[in-house]
Parts: sequence; C-alpha cells; structure tokens
Amino acid sequence: MYGDEATIRRILNELGDTWAVVGLSSNRSRAAYGVAQVLQRFGKRIVPVHPKAETVHGERGYASLADVPFEVDVVDVFVNSELAGPVAEEAVARGARAVWFQLGVVDEDAYERTRAAGLEMVMDRCPAIEIPRLSL
Repeated sequence: MYGDEATIRRILNELGDTWAVVGLSSNRSRAAYGVAQVLQRFGKRIVPVHPKAETVHGERGYASLADVPFEVDVVDVFVNSELAGPVAEEAVARGARAVWFQLGVVDEDAYERTRAAGLEMVMDRCPAIEIPRLSL
C-alpha cells in the first residue's frame, strides 16, 4: 500500500490548501472534475492543470505545472501511469510538499524518488474517498 492513514491525514490536513489537479478539465464526465469539487468543499483551492488551460470550478487553469505562477502545496495526479512519473518530478522541482496519485495511477519508481526527495506521497488512492472514510 502506498499511503498509510497517517500520511493521508497529514496531506489532507497539514500540508497546505493549494492543490494543483493535473488532468483537470471542464469535462464533467471525468473523475477529476468531481474530485476537484470535493476538494473545494473540503476547503482546498484547486488549480486546474491541463493542456487546454480551462477555467474549472471558478479557478483559472494552466497548461502545465510549470505555468502556475504561485506556490502549490499538493499535486494531485489524474494522468495515466506512464505520464505520472514526470509530473511527480516536476512537483519535486517546483517545491510542492506532497504528491497524490489517483486511483489506478501507479509508478513505484516515481513513488520512491518522490519520497527520497522529502515529499509526502500517496499512490492509487482518492481524496474524495479518503475524506469521508477518515471523517475529516
């Protein structure tokens, strides 16, 4: 398991309120759209990161993580596993405090590199499931 309960709680409660959601677009049928809504209700500022750079849930979007002009605390990754590692590396490079790979997003090497760089990390989990499960 890649993300024990203590790590999940720490990311959700202590590591900051600005979450870049990589893969978030205005497509309402995608999981990222609903998860971003849950994060907003939980008090997080979401930052859509998608090549289309669309405004989603009232927040301006950016084409890449590198384009976000302010600090990001957590990078929530909704891209396929083959693309997730480079996103984690970019999160490390820009000083994020944590990386969260969504359900089905698994890259064990990226997990090890990200943890070795000092970031908290959860993989193959969903904050929209964990928030109610942990009664947060």
